[in-house]
Amino acid sequence: MSKAERTRQFIIEQASPLFNTKGINSTSISDITAATRMAKGSLYVHFENKDELSYAVVDYTLNKLVNYVNKSIGRAKTAKDQLFAYLDAIRDTLNPPIPGGCPILNFGMEADDTNDQICKLIHQTIAQSKQGISDIIRRGITNGEFQSTWNADEFAVKMFAMTEGGILMSRVAGNNQAISTVVRILQREIEEQTC
Repeated sequence: MSKAERTRQFIIEQASPLFNTKGINSTSISDITAATRMAKGSLYVHFENKDELSYAVVDYTLNKLVNYVNKSIGRAKTAKDQLFAYLDAIRDTLNPPIPGGCPILNFGMEADDTNDQICKLIHQTIAQSKQGISDIIRRGITNGEFQSTWNADEFAVKMFAMTEGGILMSRVAGNNQAISTVVRILQREIEEQTC
C-alpha cells in the first residue's frame, strides 16, 4: 500500500465513527479535519468531495460489520450454531461492534430518499446478509440438521427484519430488552426446525 493509499485509508477509518454516529449530512468537513488532524486541502487531495468520502466511508463501515458477523459465524461448526452465532454477534446494542450502532440502519434511513449510490450499497449488504442466512439454512437442511420443509428464503427475511427492528427499538430505548426478545423468538423457531 502506497503512502497515499495509507492516508486515504486513515481518513476513511477516522471518519467512519463520525458518519455512523452523527450521520452523513450532519458530519462536517471540520469534524473530519479535527478527527484526522489534517488540513481541509489535504482531505481534498484524497477525495474529490464529501460525497466521494461518504461513499468510501459507508462501504468501509458496512464491510467492517459484515466481516465482524462473518467471523463470529465462522467459529461455529453446525448450521444451527452459525445462526445462533449471527444472533449473538448483533445482540448487544449498547456495545455495538461498530461505534454508533448498526450502519445498515443508520445509513439506510438517511440515504433512502437522498443518496441513490449509498442506498445501493445498503441494499447490496442487506441482500448479502439475507443470502448468507438462507445459505446456512440450506446447508443445515442438506446435512440433516433442519427439517426439509423449512423455507430458507422466507426465514432469512424474517430473521434479518426482526433483528434490525430489535436493534432499532433497543438503541432508541437505551437497553437490550427488545433485541433480547427478538433473539429468543428466533432461537426458539430455529430449535423448532432442528431435527
